[in-house]
Amino acid sequence: MGFNCGIVGLPNVGKSTLFNALTASAAAAAANFPFCTIEPNVGRVAVPDERLAKIAGIAKSAKIIPTQLEFVDIAGLVEGASRGEGLGNQFLGHIREVDAVLHLLRCFEDPDVVHVGGVVDPLHDAEVIETELMLADLDSLERRLIGLVKRARGGEKEAKDALAVAERAAAVLREGRPARTVPIAEEERKAFAGLQLLTAKPVLYVCNVEEADAAAGNALTAKVAARAAEEGAGAVVISARIEAEVAELPEADRTEYLASLGLTETGLTQVIGAGYRLLELITYFTAGPKETRAWTIRRGTKAPGAAGVIHSDFEKGFIRAETIAYDDFIGLGGEQAARDAGRMRSEGRDYIVADGDILLFRFNV
Repeated sequence: MGFNCGIVGLPNVGKSTLFNALTASAAAAAANFPFCTIEPNVGRVAVPDERLAKIAGIAKSAKIIPTQLEFVDIAGLVEGASRGEGLGNQFLGHIREVDAVLHLLRCFEDPDVVHVGGVVDPLHDAEVIETELMLADLDSLERRLIGLVKRARGGEKEAKDALAVAERAAAVLREGRPARTVPIAEEERKAFAGLQLLTAKPVLYVCNVEEADAAAGNALTAKVAARAAEEGAGAVVISARIEAEVAELPEADRTEYLASLGLTETGLTQVIGAGYRLLELITYFTAGPKETRAWTIRRGTKAPGAAGVIHSDFEKGFIRAETIAYDDFIGLGGEQAARDAGRMRSEGRDYIVADGDILLFRFNV
């Protein structure tokens, strides 16, 4: 699994249309009225990576298995959701399970598609969603603080550590800022993660535009990009309608169709690229006659942790990682040639895996 992201947004911004297109499915009911998504829909898509086919060709692999991205389409929130408005906050729990929050913002005018707020203003829409998530976080924290205070007074070290982080997070939320702005020391990360705060998730703004604006964006997307830059968030511009049309085309016709619109890649590819950059993710590969497979890890992961993505036993019994850089594997023509040329390295527990590495783990259980 690469990573998963929850698609959030106000009703009628194109969430379900985008979800259907990105997953090339009709799992979500796209309709021009609020709350057409009653349960969160989950869809997985293969992460495109041109390196896979090249590695598999040299390794003569029978199968190619890409890593996957999971989308969770979460019902449209409205102002007051944290107080029970609309469908209330029953869906907020689904956001706690994702790696990143994808804010889909409407950046197009269409009199036939009603905007729940009466006017198209993506920055206001983003603020509405963020405010509801912050209110939900603050409510959760204030209830949690009561128990933490009691446990901390009883001398529990873990409770004291969690309390210090929770109090700082609550103070930031009361100031109207999301939890991801709370300064966290390395040793506090575990306690902070344990709070499961919605607004601690990284944010990717996705601007949904008309077909004519898909290549260059418009004035509304420029405002969103500026906000994203200020926050350190990601931002991409896509057209859900174009994505829906692309999903229906044969693979061979997609590049030509996109080129006719001035596009070089699909919205899915843009979202994946932005998500990987936002979460600092990289890909490594395993290759052999049976299969070539892509695995996703966070940048900075050491070899045993990378092995653990395949199976926990690989991490527990890790001995070493036989490593070939992607360029060496391709340039020299595979594992044996890299070994003969002295380009296959034996790396230990402290090796930090690089993007594109082809790895063979040695372990003992």
